[in-house]
Amino acid sequence: MNDIKQILIDCKDGTITLEEAYLKLKEKPFEDIGYAKVDLHRKLRQGAAEVIYGAGKTPEQIAGIIRVMSSHNEKTILITRLSPEAHAELKRLGCDVDYHADAKAGICGRIPEPEGKHFVVVATGGTSDIPVAEEAALTAEVHGCRVKRLYDVGVAGLHRVLSHMDDIMSASVIVAAAGMEGALASVLGGLADCPVIAVPTSVGYGASFGGISALLAMLNSCASGVSVVNIDNGFGAGYLASMINRIRTEGE
Repeated sequence: MNDIKQILIDCKDGTITLEEAYLKLKEKPFEDIGYAKVDLHRKLRQGAAEVIYGAGKTPEQIAGIIRVMSSHNEKTILITRLSPEAHAELKRLGCDVDYHADAKAGICGRIPEPEGKHFVVVATGGTSDIPVAEEAALTAEVHGCRVKRLYDVGVAGLHRVLSHMDDIMSASVIVAAAGMEGALASVLGGLADCPVIAVPTSVGYGASFGGISALLAMLNSCASGVSVVNIDNGFGAGYLASMINRIRTEGE
């Protein structure tokens, strides 16, 4: 961190301008640890720190990235697609990671207190969609959002979602996770006055083609204000929801 301090000192004494200091901070990007280049300034550039994608990484690699981020004062580190076996090995390696089995995600550090009065709704068509929805909800919470979960409110029983109209109409953004025909996103898009982020899940019988049917249905939604992320991409939906919610919160 000495070089960052030097930039700030140079800015304070007038050696460089504020704009030059800001540019230098944005341009100092990462720490190279051989198998990974850890992005240390993502929060400066994007407002949120790097997230570790656990699938395909060894526990030793994940632990190394955690140590670098922790050494640079990152208080909350999210690891997505983390298996129970990898989590157990991380604990053995000395990493204090809280495991969330439904979301298949780990958190090193504490989830921050929600900012502002606005909130994100995360809804699912069925109980089988909860793992994807939990990844979205946990991601949003890690990024400072208040989250309300509306699970198992699919169109097979439309009265279930209609019983939550207060939350739907008050949300700053809605994440709708659904498999099968993926109709929940269109229904919510037709009810809410906020953006709806549709997450097709790979839940369904053979002709659902592992979520492709839901993906195509969501892409062809007749409701305005519905955007779509990739199949089972709860993280992407939760992250985008947190960005939208942050804009609303900053506008208070």
